[in-house]
Amino acid sequence: MNRIAGATQSLLRMVAGFILFCPGAMKILGWFGGMPSGVTMTPLLHAAGMIEVVGGTLLLLGLFTRPVAFIVSGEMAFAYFIGHFPHGFWPILNHGEPAVLLCFIFLFLSAAGPGPFSLDHLIQRGRAPRS
Repeated sequence: MNRIAGATQSLLRMVAGFILFCPGAMKILGWFGGMPSGVTMTPLLHAAGMIEVVGGTLLLLGLFTRPVAFIVSGEMAFAYFIGHFPHGFWPILNHGEPAVLLCFIFLFLSAAGPGPFSLDHLIQRGRAPRS
């Protein structure tokens, strides 16, 4: 991987991880104004918030990137089909564009890895046999 592609892959991971963290922090920590009034924190929303806070933090750091990205990709698919799809088929009409986009970004990261600017990369470099 060339240097610029690696840097942009790492940047994509960090930005997507932060974007994932924010709604989790809203649900679990009450940040960014907390949950909108009238929205009940169901066990499903609580679980989603925990996945978003923990997964977003790990992705931002680039730690356990491949399995975490795979899990949160699935969570974003669930978010789309549970929260948006019932309101219409097309993401533009049901406001599910962020969930769809994040789902496929995280699926890409689960296959491609974290990029060079990550704790995973640092750990892997430390394990490499020295000649």
